[in-house]
Amino acid sequence: MIKRIIYLLLLGVLLNSCSTTKYIPANEKLYTGGEVKVADKNIAKGDASNIKSEMKALIRPVPNSKLLGMRIKLWLYYKTKNRSNFIQKFLSKYGQPPVFVSQVNLEKNSEIMQNRLQNESYFQSTVKGDTVGKERTAKAVFTVNAGPSYTINKVSFPSATDNSLDTAVRGTMKETLLKPGEKYNLDVIKSERIRIDSRLKEEGFFYFSPEHLIIRVDSTVSDHKVDLVVRIKPETPDQARWIYTIRNLYVYPNYSLRDTSLKLDQAVPYRWYNIVDPRKTARPYLFANTVLLRPNDTYSRTTHNNSLNRFINLGPYRYVKNRFEDVTPDSPKLDVYYFLTPYKRKSLQLDLLGRTSSANYTGSQINLSWRNRNAFKGGELLTVSLFGSTDVQAGGQNGGFNVFQYGAQTSLSWPRLISPFNFRSDNAYIPRTTLTLNYTSVVRQKLYSLNSFSGSFGYQFKPNLHKLNELNILEVNYVKPRSVSQLYTDSIAKSNNPALKHVIDPQFTVGVSYAYTFDNTTEDYRTNSLYYRGKLSLSNNLLGIISGADTLGGKVKTLFGTPFNQYVKLENEVRFFHKITTGTKLATRFLVGVGLPYGNSTVLPYSQQFFIGGPNSLRGFRARSIGPGTVNSTALNGGFVADQSGDIKVEANVEYRAKLFSIVYGALFADAGNIWNYNTRTGGDAFTKDFYKQFAVDAGFGLRFDATVLVLRTDLGFPLLRPFPNAAGSRSVPLSFNNAIFNLAIGYPF
Repeated sequence: MIKRIIYLLLLGVLLNSCSTTKYIPANEKLYTGGEVKVADKNIAKGDASNIKSEMKALIRPVPNSKLLGMRIKLWLYYKTKNRSNFIQKFLSKYGQPPVFVSQVNLEKNSEIMQNRLQNESYFQSTVKGDTVGKERTAKAVFTVNAGPSYTINKVSFPSATDNSLDTAVRGTMKETLLKPGEKYNLDVIKSERIRIDSRLKEEGFFYFSPEHLIIRVDSTVSDHKVDLVVRIKPETPDQARWIYTIRNLYVYPNYSLRDTSLKLDQAVPYRWYNIVDPRKTARPYLFANTVLLRPNDTYSRTTHNNSLNRFINLGPYRYVKNRFEDVTPDSPKLDVYYFLTPYKRKSLQLDLLGRTSSANYTGSQINLSWRNRNAFKGGELLTVSLFGSTDVQAGGQNGGFNVFQYGAQTSLSWPRLISPFNFRSDNAYIPRTTLTLNYTSVVRQKLYSLNSFSGSFGYQFKPNLHKLNELNILEVNYVKPRSVSQLYTDSIAKSNNPALKHVIDPQFTVGVSYAYTFDNTTEDYRTNSLYYRGKLSLSNNLLGIISGADTLGGKVKTLFGTPFNQYVKLENEVRFFHKITTGTKLATRFLVGVGLPYGNSTVLPYSQQFFIGGPNSLRGFRARSIGPGTVNSTALNGGFVADQSGDIKVEANVEYRAKLFSIVYGALFADAGNIWNYNTRTGGDAFTKDFYKQFAVDAGFGLRFDATVLVLRTDLGFPLLRPFPNAAGSRSVPLSFNNAIFNLAIGYPF
């Protein structure tokens, strides 16, 4: 029913889009947009082009939007205007009323353009507007006479004197935004005032503001040049001229709006700050990493802002309120107060999740999490979670081989580094120490069940907004089969595939890992943005060397009665995003992962191996169905299709994303990649120099329903190249909906 409505809607738009003007009143004309002409022939082509695009963006109102040359929203407005039924009422919110040429104020638009040009060095500019119309439509045409542009001749700052403020302003001169030879620009002048103020705030000028600066412009210089003079306004008050230092600091860990008294008589000194906490809700050392200002320090805005950010990142506190009090007796001094409003200390959360995969599995998961935000009054976050999940396949190759999981996860996070070494950082981000303990039971119906125990202890620290370092000095993972069915045992024997046996082998890894992440993709103003994550993992390297482990030589070593894994693993992921226009973006991803098993291992442990295919990988192939190399995954004994895994992975993805309307985005994508074994062994291919000839390749399209808090994604992927040839020796796959894979997922693939 919904599909029919959409098809009829699109057909109606195509048939009627050209007739939207028939609804225009007789005394009106539909506004089709504005045009800007630069009449001055002395203006360089590049400057003229910039003037046209910038002035055109200023024209108001904006005409009715188009999609593929059709005013669909305007057509919807007229067709649903009376809202006679449910469908019309639903579609009416996407309609757009007509914009008439009579709504265009030519004089006001010309005035705004002329003012902008004068602010950008064209002091003698003029702009005139007119309308050019047809029978039912009209556009606005603005003619710009820009005149000559004025450039900066020289810039002068205050002289270095006994006046500390004059000296400080002059000290910022080297980083000035005002450069001789560049065009005059009022926005740059405003930015220069803000820049100087920001610099002075780092040097203790607490009460100074950009409004205390004046930049005079002398346009009497010949050859269309100007001199700029940076000065402090004479009426600037004394407070703005003084350098302030810190006297006392107070922290209120249990503040509420009902508190009206500062209770300084109850302040308890701790090191360089004071705690006002009659109820003893927090231990004093909790704030040693957040109170970055110290007595007698010169006030610094950066240090102050970093402190506020750290208070927020501590975890237990919902709101942070800050106050400075001028306590100047004989010299400029400030008392600092931090008022912290805590979250509820304990909380219980229940999550119900649903999911589907390209392998025709439909899953659900339930999570029950208990959280204590200040477990031991030192800002510790204690989380205990119980979970259970099911992945059931009603039909397809794996019918009946369902997956069930349940277990518990526990983590304890400290807002500081628990280490024998003394590390001190003063940026905006608190370093953290994290301890995790997890248990998971995996039941593959009719095949096997596994017990998995894992734990880690490590650190997280951010040098700045874009960079994250994660160092786990201990990672332990122990996997042991609880039961194995005869069906699975027979599958191992008949397939002669060691990978199947590897799934149920006891696995014991003990090692360290380090991961580095760079991410500036949250900054939407960037044309190009980048995400990179690299991770190095080691397991039992030193133990293997000391014990002389050598599986190939018959020297298999054990730890607590279980053979331990020995490997080096390196993972790299790069994502690059290019903004084409507002609402359109090109997203790319490249993944390379290499695992080197040696000594006590000939293959990576199953939990550390690479997989490829599925809704977040190669979307034209079923999840975990590709590789290693040219392996063709087929149904084994009883119809079971095993997950394909490998020691090496190469994958590349590209996706064109465009906003269609409202929260609906469209995407065109292509994916390529495969996995390989490090060593040649039965059941898979090893990595060679001709690896690219074994790539699986797909392409497709999809929709994204982006509601910000939730992104629902649908992708239809078409396999184009398989890693293995068919009976005729060809790797190509016919382009057909019968071969397509439908993916339904939450979130973007990358």
